[in-house]
Amino acid sequence: MSETPQNPAGAPEGAPMMRVLNQYLKDLSFESPGSPNSLRPDLPAPNVEVAVDVNARKLGDDQYEVELSCSATGKRGDDTVFVVETNYAGLFLIQNLPEAQLEPALLVEAPRLLFPFARQIVASATRDGGMLPLMLEPLDFGGMYAMQLSERQKAAASQQDGPPEVGNA
Repeated sequence: MSETPQNPAGAPEGAPMMRVLNQYLKDLSFESPGSPNSLRPDLPAPNVEVAVDVNARKLGDDQYEVELSCSATGKRGDDTVFVVETNYAGLFLIQNLPEAQLEPALLVEAPRLLFPFARQIVASATRDGGMLPLMLEPLDFGGMYAMQLSERQKAAASQQDGPPEVGNA
């Protein structure tokens, strides 16, 4: 039985490395509360709202779990046509990465690797539920991370400023 080397072929010893150890579906839910009436072909396509979230946690030495949560709700007016939710995760081995680069690796690169699989699960669930497959648009995890970082910096700056002072002029 052969062992997989810790570093990819050709990478020098001590070079930064990120490897997917496993990928797995943690949760999947599909609801179609108006079926079969909501499936009639003469009805317009539902309006769809999508939400995506990424969470990461350390599990052990150099091992991290990154969980990508995707949910989509299709509505016609006030009527819910479908709700699909999935949590898709990966177990990552990350070694020799500078601390400053760890968060972007976990919140940008890891979900970028997981997203195509979560997208396929959502498409299959909606198709199997009698709808047209919902193909989530590719996401800019780098842009999402940059916005989150900017919001954190603004929040930290407002906390440092403290409450406005009230006094005599």
